[in-house]
Amino acid sequence: MEAMKRLIPLMMILFLLVPAARRVSVSAAGETPPPQQQQQPQQPSADFYAVAAQSDVWFYAAENEDTGLFVLPYTYYVKVLRRGGLYSAVQYLDDAAPYKAITGYCKTDALTFVDFVPSRPFLRREITVSYRVENAAGTLMGKGTFDKVEKSFIYYGTSYLGTARFFYVYADGVFDYVPATQEILYDLNTDYLQASSGEIGEGEGGGAAVEEPGDGLSGTQIVIICVAAAALIVIALFVLRGRKSPPAPQEFPEF
Repeated sequence: MEAMKRLIPLMMILFLLVPAARRVSVSAAGETPPPQQQQQPQQPSADFYAVAAQSDVWFYAAENEDTGLFVLPYTYYVKVLRRGGLYSAVQYLDDAAPYKAITGYCKTDALTFVDFVPSRPFLRREITVSYRVENAAGTLMGKGTFDKVEKSFIYYGTSYLGTARFFYVYADGVFDYVPATQEILYDLNTDYLQASSGEIGEGEGGGAAVEEPGDGLSGTQIVIICVAAAALIVIALFVLRGRKSPPAPQEFPEF
């Protein structure tokens, strides 16, 4: 009975060690990493873009299908000024000379909106158109040095009138059309396909994946409990071995 009384305090110590072990483990899991390891939050960009992911995205002068100016270059972008239900207000190109920004509208459902700023949103392309002047009288005068004139324009897109094709261009402060006498070749801008593929390096959102702590005991907790239990067993053995039964009384013969 005396041994059991000595074991009770030891058992109470063991039960107190279990919640202490849980607190140690939870504190270790919730430690804040050093400042140099914390990721800085990404600030959203003020610029909002949408890509012409189809080859028939029209740029309109007004929110009306009859005001189509040109078809945007395939896989290139417009800067979104206002996203609307049927039409969105957009800007194509910028004012970096010799280019000129143009504002208008695109059908909202024809655009593919992106959440990043593309490195080269606009197609920057110049074309050269040749004009040949014929002598109306049918006779040539002079050497004809200036019978053929070449003019350079900034290309914005292609438009159609029936089966005829025209280029919407800019030069000398004026937007207008020129006959499409050549094919416009350019590299496709496919960075939006890479950005939307969902291939992210470390965990969702680009950060390192973090495992949420569960309700079970961790390895650290189990080790602490085992050590405490072993110590309790050793102490109990010493207590029990130290408690010996009193010797039986000796009986002496009567004389």
